Amino acid sequence: MKHARGAALVVAIAVGIVLLALGGVSYAAYRYDRASSDRILPGVTIAGTDVSDMTRAEAIRAVQRVVQDRLAEPMTVRAAARSWTTTPAELGRSADVDAAVDQALDASDSVGFITRVWHRLREQPVGISIDVRFEGDGAVAGLVSSIADDVAQTPRDASVAVVDGEVTFVHSRPGRSLGANIATKRLLSALEDGSNAVRLPVKTVRPKVPDSKIGKTIVVDRTINQLYLYDGFDLEKSYHVATAAAGYVTPSGEWTVIDKRENPTWTNPAPDTWGADLPAVIPPGPGNPLGTRALYLDAPGIRIHGTYDVGSIGTHASHGCIRMLMSEVEEMYPLVPIGTRVIVF
Repeated sequence: MKHARGAALVVAIAVGIVLLALGGVSYAAYRYDRASSDRILPGVTIAGTDVSDMTRAEAIRAVQRVVQDRLAEPMTVRAAARSWTTTPAELGRSADVDAAVDQALDASDSVGFITRVWHRLREQPVGISIDVRFEGDGAVAGLVSSIADDVAQTPRDASVAVVDGEVTFVHSRPGRSLGANIATKRLLSALEDGSNAVRLPVKTVRPKVPDSKIGKTIVVDRTINQLYLYDGFDLEKSYHVATAAAGYVTPSGEWTVIDKRENPTWTNPAPDTWGADLPAVIPPGPGNPLGTRALYLDAPGIRIHGTYDVGSIGTHASHGCIRMLMSEVEEMYPLVPIGTRVIVF
């Protein structure tokens, strides 16, 4: 019995020693873990930067350097054969480095006490990768607006005009504009993807009057009393005419044919002045001052019409209207639709 009690005592003492040893190790491990709690576990990266065993402040500085370089990387924006250079930072982009570092520190809680101590003592990487959150785009709209202004081109309509006494043909030209909504989406997408180049869409703006739709134009040169009929940019007909005599005016400017009449009735436009000795109305037929054809302009009281006074053609003889030989006004009449532009200079 004495021998058995002695053996049990020895075992108890041995177990006690082992328990004390384990307790000491555990306490030491605990103290080590607490002392290292302000440092990131080995094998943790933030935005590709190894922050193993760094404190919060050290990790922030290390990651900030990398992030600032990324925010300063040139970004090329192209539109309409032009390009602009900017950076994510200039577009209002920023990075939440503090939150990423806090996430790295919190990662130690996810692996447990024993695992933490094991990885720290052995310097064994835990293999945790953390991304930095990039956000902000406050300057994107401003850049898109500026580019839109730079690339915008107003379309030009085809026309026939008189410049410095010369008939000038202006060919149509398409314009262009930036699709602002799509451009903004593409630029934001490029920021999210980290792209260093992006092309913004430019759409073509068609002219309202292309060369093929310019139609007919009548040009009257009062200096030489000549009328020209253009079909588009092609001279279709040319006629001698009569314009206003001294004291009267064939008004310069751009007018429109608003009506056409065959065998028109003439109504006296000046019964109290130069028409005082003329009838109030002259019906169609010989002696009608408008002849057999008349084109009515939106210039008050002005017509392009035939005349029986053949000798007046080529001179300044009318009260303001534009006179033509009867045969020639009859030839031109079906060639001129209502809406035709008339330029008098």
